[in-house]
Amino acid sequence: MASLPLQQPSFLLANLKADYINKPFIQRCQELAKVIDDYPAKELHLIFPWLVESVLGSLDGTVVGWNLRFLHSRMNEYNTAMEFLSPSGPMMKLIYKLHAEDYKYEFPISYLPGPVKACFQEGILPDCPLFHVKSQFPVSGLLSLSLNPFQYYMINFAACLIAQRNYPMAQYVPYSENAYFVLVDVYLKFFLPLEGNVPPSLITDVRGTVSPPAPRSPNVSFTGYGVHHTSLLKRHISHQPSVNADPATQEIWRSETLLQVFVEMWLHHYSLEMYQKMQSPQVKLEVLQYRLGISSMHCSTTAQPGYGTIHTYQEPFRPTEEHMLLVRLLVKHLHAFSNSLRPELISSSPSAHSHASPLEEFKRVVIPRFVQQKLYVFLQHCFGHWPLDASFRVVLETWLSYVQPWRYTPEKLLPQVDPQDRTVPEKWAVFVQENLLMYTRLFQGFLNRALRTDLVNPKNAQMVFRVAKVFSQTNLPEMIQKAELLFLEQEHVPHHRQHRILMSPTLGGSFLSNRQSAITDSVFKVKSHVYSLEGQDSQYKEMFGIEVRTSVLRLAHLIVQAKQTAKSISDYSAEANANQSFFSWLGFGSPDLNTSYTGNDMDDIGLDSIKKTDEYLDKTLSYLCQIFRLNAAQLTQLTTSSALKPDEMRTKQLPDCVQGENGLELTDLGRLQMINGMRKFDITYQGDPELQPIRSYENAFLVRFLFQVSSLINNRFSREMNSICARRSFAGRLARHYLTDTCASATNRSPGTLASDRRPRISLRFLGSYRNLLSLFLLFLVASFFSISPPTCLLGILALFLFHGIIKVLFSDNQTTYR
Repeated sequence: MASLPLQQPSFLLANLKADYINKPFIQRCQELAKVIDDYPAKELHLIFPWLVESVLGSLDGTVVGWNLRFLHSRMNEYNTAMEFLSPSGPMMKLIYKLHAEDYKYEFPISYLPGPVKACFQEGILPDCPLFHVKSQFPVSGLLSLSLNPFQYYMINFAACLIAQRNYPMAQYVPYSENAYFVLVDVYLKFFLPLEGNVPPSLITDVRGTVSPPAPRSPNVSFTGYGVHHTSLLKRHISHQPSVNADPATQEIWRSETLLQVFVEMWLHHYSLEMYQKMQSPQVKLEVLQYRLGISSMHCSTTAQPGYGTIHTYQEPFRPTEEHMLLVRLLVKHLHAFSNSLRPELISSSPSAHSHASPLEEFKRVVIPRFVQQKLYVFLQHCFGHWPLDASFRVVLETWLSYVQPWRYTPEKLLPQVDPQDRTVPEKWAVFVQENLLMYTRLFQGFLNRALRTDLVNPKNAQMVFRVAKVFSQTNLPEMIQKAELLFLEQEHVPHHRQHRILMSPTLGGSFLSNRQSAITDSVFKVKSHVYSLEGQDSQYKEMFGIEVRTSVLRLAHLIVQAKQTAKSISDYSAEANANQSFFSWLGFGSPDLNTSYTGNDMDDIGLDSIKKTDEYLDKTLSYLCQIFRLNAAQLTQLTTSSALKPDEMRTKQLPDCVQGENGLELTDLGRLQMINGMRKFDITYQGDPELQPIRSYENAFLVRFLFQVSSLINNRFSREMNSICARRSFAGRLARHYLTDTCASATNRSPGTLASDRRPRISLRFLGSYRNLLSLFLLFLVASFFSISPPTCLLGILALFLFHGIIKVLFSDNQTTYR
């Protein structure tokens, strides 16, 4: 692209916008890379917001951008886009170039997560240092944040995941294969490396390196959601000359910023009431005093504390499956990142800390300071609001990934480690204690969900199996129970010590604050964790207490019932397959839908899946016995009390109802069961099978025409068919097999229905099914390929059909006569 005069900076942006419309994607990226290399930061500053929007899309969803979430490796543009946005690509070069000149960009707070937005609107400073920047009112009149180029790009990149955009459904790409998912993985591995330090930036300023953001001013109020910590940079960087600074120290701010952005944009979504519940009384008092001070300054009317914020934050939040997959990717990488800390630095002694680099200090506290609290409340929100279906699996796996950090240690990658070893090393007891609610409270939340799901469905059975398998790992139940006992233990300490510990929540903020005195008492560790997440007035429910144990026994009872239901379905399906006619072998299905099992919504589940269900439920029972030490006598009692006859089994599968004036009426539980497909009424057609409503898979004209033809035949030959069916000979049995079995379902009808449905007759309705027509067409097509004429093919089918009936009659035990 030709060089443009410096006195016309806007012409560069206009030219790039024109190229964006007229030139192909790959050529545009190549020219953009050349522009970034050739032009000074003064001109590039004006195109940066437009470039971010054209790549990532607009925040309001009107501009889709490069469709990173629908761009996959099989597309020609994929490699070009990945190279342009990689940590060493042109976009990052532009970011570092602008950062060296200290340019700032506005980000409207209206696109921040609900709790953060509500804080700004109430005049309260949020807890995350990312938002401790100078806010201002731009020309638009909307409150916005002033961010450096790296912060601005990353916050827009993270917002891609939660922004509502109208993507074309035809462009669906598996989540783990799209460019956005891959880029998140690349950024995590680059800025949060498992080995070594973060690579230095590609562009250097006159002092030798790109300087980090300026530390927050000490006079900024800390009033807000939680107690804030000073920045990592303030401790290690702000008092050192940039020219002599350690490159790792200079560059660690990018790691901190990346993680803060991902956590705040992806996890900071839940009701404000839940967040306020977690705060200590002292912080609540500060917030109240701060708000009252603002109210008196502005002479506003008196309001109930917290009412304005709660009223402001009313937006619904429903994370998608892709959102949860990326959260799980973040959790897994942070575990691997934290576990890559050198063994000699794991010790909590001051001497070990003095030799740790900033990145290693970051590894030490990245989980408790950045992720623990927000992930806990985020998962609580998902457990309470996610639909009761199999899509909950992605939420479940995210939770199970967090509570198993030992799966992401360097030792697990060694080939000599036995993958079948399910023993949790004792060193992880501290992690269990510091994350007790992640194990106990969320387990109870999952237990409540499991009690309301249809465990006959193999996907639901697998989820219960997964949780039971994880919690039954050797040593883990004992670690959880020990941590609970530590929390319930009554401590006797001076008041000032208790205040210091319980008022040091491991919440957001940057981590290199003045290090607290080493907490050696495990009791206070556990209490600090629980109080910081649930509040000091919370009522803790023991995982191994009587109430939860009773719920586990209820779940075991439901598992036994589900096993019996799955067995009845398997037996019913096997019996139905054994009684299928020869035409079913050829693909001709019966038009009578009343033969399908209606006790569960299992129409799309085969016998193999039912066998898997039985296997999952068997192992789940075994694991629950290990976790909660259930004895054989309790299981025997459950099995005996759950033993139901087949008719009772079907009745138990009906929605929950009560007897009203006009018959059965659904309860609230029954409505919930029907909405989630857990139960449904056994609705069957009880009239003449030939007069059933025409189905969507049938041809209406053919069904009506074939009914007229079969009616003519039945009326014309009814006396002959009655005569032959009345015989006690083999011919009579064969005639009854063909002429009365089509109406066999009439024997199961309620009293008062037509007894004449048992009369012998011919039904041709099955030929009106599109599937059966296709089967006939394929048979004649194969016959023509072998030079068999259609009449010969038809005669052969009839002969086989007759032979199949003779075999069934010969080996049938049914010797009843026709009446």
